[in-house]
Amino acid sequence: MHENREISCTSWSTDQDRSAEAINRTADMNVQEKPDCAVVPVHQSNKEGQPSAEAGEGRAQTEENIVPSHMRPTQSGKRMSQGLDGVRQAARARKQEQFTALLHHLSLGLLRDSFYALRRQASPGIDGVTWQEYETGLEDRLVDLHNRVHRGAYRAQPSRRVYIPKADGRQRPLGIAALEDKIVQQAVVTILNQIYEVDFKGFSYGFRPGRSPHQALDALTAGIQWKRVNWVLDADIRGFFDNMSHEWTMKFVAHRVADRRILRLIQKWLKAGISEDGQWSETELGTPQGAVVSPLLANVYLHYVFDLWVEV
Repeated sequence: MHENREISCTSWSTDQDRSAEAINRTADMNVQEKPDCAVVPVHQSNKEGQPSAEAGEGRAQTEENIVPSHMRPTQSGKRMSQGLDGVRQAARARKQEQFTALLHHLSLGLLRDSFYALRRQASPGIDGVTWQEYETGLEDRLVDLHNRVHRGAYRAQPSRRVYIPKADGRQRPLGIAALEDKIVQQAVVTILNQIYEVDFKGFSYGFRPGRSPHQALDALTAGIQWKRVNWVLDADIRGFFDNMSHEWTMKFVAHRVADRRILRLIQKWLKAGISEDGQWSETELGTPQGAVVSPLLANVYLHYVFDLWVEV
């Protein structure tokens, strides 16, 4: 996929107790307006022995989006890493089960690390709050945000719509989320990556932690050279992010995630709407290009509608 957005770039490895202070280059970089775990069975098969998708617990090197990260140790890192490692181990051992308790992993420490993973110079969303402004009184702000998320009082705000030009002359719509939405999305993506980086197929490269377009090209080259290849399919899904079905997105996520609180958060982001020129519009389809959670939701969607089919 050639679409670009401000993607989640933070990941925590099982042997590195560090938190990320990564600087993202956002999707709207070309515009002036820069913006443990209880489980129950589920009837969803998933073949064992799939190619490992865990090479490198680093960060996605998606073109245009990510620059090298600057890591710093935190007091919360070790406990957080161990907890998320438990999610990954459970996901690997029980590939046909749902996770019913995930939100408790969204800790104050994870929110803090998620904040420092955001691009500091990104354009503000509809809230008008910049990274630097939010850092003032950060701990009190994060305590309040953490409390709101866990008691169900957190509300997602609409994304601010901006446009960047495409190579063919058309314009690509981007959605710039409010800063607190970015922080919570980053934290949820970090948790869900522990599950989906076990589930996703080895031939899937787009917007994956520790994977890059160059690795995809290397795999393609090796396949052509060493296997009997008679044809290559090059395809692009037109307007994919803008046309993802909310109903099917939630169904696909629910194959592995049964924590209703996590599902409600995702639903809030999908339904938050768009603000353009001061006018709010409802979003019945799609997930905003530019939202931290969008690449993961897109990969989950394509995993079920395309990758599993291709493997068969």
